[in-house]
This record gives sequence, C-alpha cells and structure tokens, in this order.
Amino acid sequence: MPELTRILLIEDHPLIRAGVRRLLAQRKSFELLEAERGQAGLALNQRHRPGVVLLDLDLPDGNGLDLMPQLSADNAAARIIILSMYGDSGRVSRAMAKGAKGYVTKNDDPTAILAAIDKVLAGETYLGQNVAQALAMTRLQPDTPELGERDKAILDGLGDGKSLAEIAGELGVTYKTVANAAALLKSKLRIRTSAALVKFAVERKSA
Repeated sequence: MPELTRILLIEDHPLIRAGVRRLLAQRKSFELLEAERGQAGLALNQRHRPGVVLLDLDLPDGNGLDLMPQLSADNAAARIIILSMYGDSGRVSRAMAKGAKGYVTKNDDPTAILAAIDKVLAGETYLGQNVAQALAMTRLQPDTPELGERDKAILDGLGDGKSLAEIAGELGVTYKTVANAAALLKSKLRIRTSAALVKFAVERKSA
C-alpha cells in the first residue's frame, strides 16, 4: 500500500469541490479533507496536518491570502497551492511571496491540479499555464516601477484605510517622512492625486 498523502481543500463552491474530489479519487494514495470556509480550514489543518493545502482566495469569511501565515504556522510542512478564479500577476506574486508553492486557476485544465500536487510534493513549484502567461507578459513591461519595502508598507496602510499619520506611527518615522515618500510614490506610479493613490492602494490590497 502506498503511503497516504493527506490533501486539504479549502473551497466554498460545491461544484469545484465535487470536481476536485473526482479528480483526486484517481489516486489511491490521496486522502481528501474539505472545508467550505477559511476558519474551518484552519481547524482541519491544525488537527490533521495535511501535506498539501489547495486554497481558494475568495472565501465567505475572508481572503485566502490572509490565511496563509496561520496555515504555515500551524503546519510548517504543508505545501500550499492556490486554486483561484484569478490569475493576474499581482495576486500570483503576493501568493508566492507569502509562501505558496503552486498556483492554478480554475480555467486551467483540471489535470493541472494533479501536476501541481506532484510538483510541490517533489519540492518544486508549479504555475498553471494561465498564470505563467500572465507573469511572462508582466515581465515584458519595461516601465513597471520597482517598489521598495517602504513603498509597499505605505500602500498596504493606505489600502487598509489608515492615514499617513497612522502609517508613520507604525513605521516608527515622522509624518513628514511618510508624506514625502507618498509624494514620491505618486510620481513613481504616475498617479496625480492623493485620492487616486488611496484608490490604487485599496484595489491593490483587494486584488
């Protein structure tokens, strides 16, 4: 008997869960656990320590990206594969930066899920065809600005609805320092107004 690989699927759509269930049933060595919500998924992850977590990003009780630190903290051995409707470069980059080992969109061929599981269990990373194409197109854009850590912290704060004063307090710098950095950020992103910068930050945060 082959050793069982426990796989946790955190996905709220019944049709997607049914499809993944049928797909994984092809492998006798896979044992599937399912959760419809993020908090239920965290509980199953902590209790059963799956080797692979298939994680949707849009869950009824939150964003899957926000679950990733806790999933990894409770189960460091888990390889997280994002399974999402969206494959834009921004989401993919943030997911990989948070520790995802694979990213498959729901528009990829269903067999991509099996390929992704095999890859991550072998210690490699896997990007579905749609994701790989999106990242390739992004790399072809020569004028995409590079954002430093402070830029990202300011955008994260604005995206959370915080004021520049609050962001300055969190970063341990003066208000003037953050205000100047925000002004430079607008220039770098070719954004004219502060309101437009906040809108950009909110959209970036929710993407």
